[in-house]
Amino acid sequence: MNYFVTGIDTDSGKTLVSAILCEALAFDYWKPVQAGFPKDSDTVKLLSPNTIVHPEQYVLNTPASPHASAKIDSINITLDSFILPKKHGLVVEGAGGCLVPLNDTNFVIDLFPKLNAQIILVADLYLGSINHTLLSAELLKSRNYAVRGIIFNGPFNPESERIILKHTGYPCLLHITREAQITTETVKKYSVLIRQTLL
Repeated sequence: MNYFVTGIDTDSGKTLVSAILCEALAFDYWKPVQAGFPKDSDTVKLLSPNTIVHPEQYVLNTPASPHASAKIDSINITLDSFILPKKHGLVVEGAGGCLVPLNDTNFVIDLFPKLNAQIILVADLYLGSINHTLLSAELLKSRNYAVRGIIFNGPFNPESERIILKHTGYPCLLHITREAQITTETVKKYSVLIRQTLL
């Protein structure tokens, strides 16, 4: 089993969720495309020191959409170039949301069929997040992709969460509240909660 972590926007909390999943399940971590610095893989290693981190397929210099960042670096991203570093026990973190372009044809979500994974959708709760979450869910459903559930990130908003879960039909796997600091102890705290849900 692998998990593919995608979000409803760029700053949804995918990297923190990836670190929590790696810590909870003792899975390895892989970020296929990194655009800009610092690298998310460095953050995961800092928050979950025992996690094995695999090198990115592409490291791009500009913090922008991968297709634009790759163009600046004179790199052509192709789906065929992605090689899964291991078959099982892997947390894969996408770049941005589902429809972030890798090139003029393919999007981040087009990586999913290569991954032998279940999707975990990270939804940060802000004004407008209902629309963005439901649109992401509609895309995933239209492609019949396997979704394990949603992780909410941010201050509790019971009404937003209720309507999202009602219309997606996905379970809530975890709620990450706003933390004053994100540390290894923070990751360990949430890893205990998510482990009980996923195992």
